Amino acid sequence: MARSSLFAVTVALLGACTESAPPPPLAGVRETCDDPPPATRRQDLVETIHDTPVADPYRWLEVESDPEVKAWMAAQDDYARERLAALPRRDAIAARLGELLDIDAMSAPYHRGGNYFYTRRHKGVQKPIYYLRRGEQGREEVLIDPNKLSSDGSVAVHGIFPDFAGRLLAYKLSRNNADASTIYLRDLATGDDLPDVIEGARYATPAWTPDGSGFYYVWLPTDPSIPPSELPGHAEVRFHRVGEPASKDSIVAPATGDPSRFVGVGLSRDGRWLFLHHQHGWTSSDVYLRDLHAGDTEFKPLVVGRRAIYDVTAWRDRFYVHTNEGAPRYRVFEVDPRNPAREDWKLLVPEADATLEGLQIVGERLVLAYLRDAHSAVVVRGLDGSFVRDLPLPGLGSASGLVGNPDEDRAYFSFSSFTEPSQIFETSIATGATRLWQRIDLPVDTSRFVVEQIRYPSKDGTPISMFVVRRRDLPLSADAPALLTGYGGFSVSMTPGFSARAVVWLEHGGVFAVPNLRGGGEYGEDWHRAGMREHKQNVFDDFAAAARALVERGYTRHERLAIMGGSNGGLLVGATMVQHPELARAAACAVPLLDMVRYTQFGAGKTWIPEYGDPEDPRDFAYIYPYSPYHHVTAGTRYPAMLMLAADSDDRVDPMHARKFTAQIQHASKRPAWLRIESNAGHGGADLLHQTIAREADTLAFLLHHVAP
Repeated sequence: MARSSLFAVTVALLGACTESAPPPPLAGVRETCDDPPPATRRQDLVETIHDTPVADPYRWLEVESDPEVKAWMAAQDDYARERLAALPRRDAIAARLGELLDIDAMSAPYHRGGNYFYTRRHKGVQKPIYYLRRGEQGREEVLIDPNKLSSDGSVAVHGIFPDFAGRLLAYKLSRNNADASTIYLRDLATGDDLPDVIEGARYATPAWTPDGSGFYYVWLPTDPSIPPSELPGHAEVRFHRVGEPASKDSIVAPATGDPSRFVGVGLSRDGRWLFLHHQHGWTSSDVYLRDLHAGDTEFKPLVVGRRAIYDVTAWRDRFYVHTNEGAPRYRVFEVDPRNPAREDWKLLVPEADATLEGLQIVGERLVLAYLRDAHSAVVVRGLDGSFVRDLPLPGLGSASGLVGNPDEDRAYFSFSSFTEPSQIFETSIATGATRLWQRIDLPVDTSRFVVEQIRYPSKDGTPISMFVVRRRDLPLSADAPALLTGYGGFSVSMTPGFSARAVVWLEHGGVFAVPNLRGGGEYGEDWHRAGMREHKQNVFDDFAAAARALVERGYTRHERLAIMGGSNGGLLVGATMVQHPELARAAACAVPLLDMVRYTQFGAGKTWIPEYGDPEDPRDFAYIYPYSPYHHVTAGTRYPAMLMLAADSDDRVDPMHARKFTAQIQHASKRPAWLRIESNAGHGGADLLHQTIAREADTLAFLLHHVAP
């Protein structure tokens, strides 16, 4: 990156009280500067990047280990929490969230050998407990109780992975719910842990051999001198033999040296085919394979160098390839391993008008999960591709993948919607018979809610779909508080699902809205690509148009509108605040990316270059910098009141984004800008229920205070 730097450091200012020509404030909302946030030092730091002067007045807040930064964080967090605790609705909201979230619930069971595995949440217990039954009717035994792994609750379970015989268990533990994890092994016959301990398991999903003698996994170094943004380039595929120290694990595939590339490994159920996956962002992947039965020592390409995604499932003597090659909404090919050349692939399931999200083999059938207009549909087909049946679903909502085995008929799936709490169904793949296996009963009458799916034009005329949920007993009113949330990136689909947050908002007379923005996967790969890299501005335009549509159709007015998003959705919120400060009165921005000029230098930033572009490249910088929220905050603008939500152990999106943007908004805007920092928490927050309830209560109380006083 060509730079000519100008460093003239000056003494900084407090979050300044600035004036502009605002709309009249809502009655009951205090918007004065007589209670300013803690002081923040401001630098006169400007760099010329690709011939563009770029100001960075809060560069010093990037260094979290600096004592000055630590003191600033503590002061900001104390300031925010003191004021959040005093909000008038806060305690009542927390109590209501407790009723909705502190419940008894159970996951669908899956079995390996004769052992059944599942989780159960108990009312009054902070974390779900992992259970084991030896036989379907066996006695329930505690397998892992995460509540007892640490005195402060900071140790989390990041997945359990039994071998096929149900004899051994690999499980991952993480501190502070961060991505970084360690693998441990347990002998399920004795209940004792083995001496095997594998560090560097951040991206590891153990792929067991059929005999349970070992597993393949992705390993990352734990050397603290390696920047987190460089770690993926050091990822190796290794094989661990049970009973041997991890230091003896053999390297099956060396590191690529490319930090923007993810590496994955899979093994066929019969142990013959070892697959190596190289994923280039969220738009293409390469697949290599080894025939272990034939004694292959090198990986051979199955499909490499094409601009498409390939997921391969091996069963019996065939590969089933789920791909968007030549089909933005995906299709399925059958591949004979004896003739694996691309030209010999057989089209099994053609592209449809719905988006084919995934493929499973359960009960000797293909089970295909579709999104039809952003809600779930499931189709069962024979292994030859012939149609068998649609799996009946209760309505417009989201169904999980099936929990089952490829050679067994019985399977389970969960379903929820905006108006239906999670239900688990048992189904027979052979007959289609389906029955309700478990239902979560919550203290809420969802018949009072109505769900609409509307369409509105974005800035360029593209029609965008949006789910709008409101109370049936309340007429449309521009005085209703509305909460608009979105994501718009990485091919992530926003589909209907039950939400305690939405219930609380609706019970306060509000409207809850979720648009299907470009950048997501709801309408296939073309929809995703229309919201990434040089097209990222489309996502922000879609979201702004959603806000206007809610107002124009009488659901709310701008003074009653709150916006919310996390991670890439936090970038969405930040960009919307900066580009359209008049659209919303309040915003909650969680674990976000906001300094898009320097994002690649922190956290897992380099892995997102395929999605956002590389600011080191002048061609990419030309479209990244204009929307980078941190760099376009203007003093004197009345931005929405903002609650910034950060996590102290976020090793995915560096919290420097939250710190720098909060300082900018505090300096520029008259409205409140508070920074709340979650302790012992990673990118997904803490896994302790009381912390989740507290965070949600603070967020909803803040937003409602500003849009529904």
